Amino acid sequence: MATNAKYWTALGDPTRRAIFELLVERPSSVSGLASVLPVTRPAVSQHLKVLKEAGLVADTPSGKERIYRIDPDGLAAFRAEIDQFWMKTLAAYKLAVEQPTKDET
Repeated sequence: MATNAKYWTALGDPTRRAIFELLVERPSSVSGLASVLPVTRPAVSQHLKVLKEAGLVADTPSGKERIYRIDPDGLAAFRAEIDQFWMKTLAAYKLAVEQPTKDET
């Protein structure tokens, strides 16, 4: 199973994860995000750039600002990757549990 490291890398940073979680609640501008985070607007912009390059957020123009939101297609792809990981992990666990122990042979 090949993983797409861009999702994991993008969400590996605590500030990016906080931004992502805020966008799950509702779309927002850079200014809106910066007003509730302990980082500057330029820092928020840089974090959003990474999240956007990973396909996790999208933006649309709104006057002089851009409004960022979760990208449902990117999130679905990330979710599919997580689901594959868990299916593989659970299948391996099932095999391990179902193998007879020394006492049973």
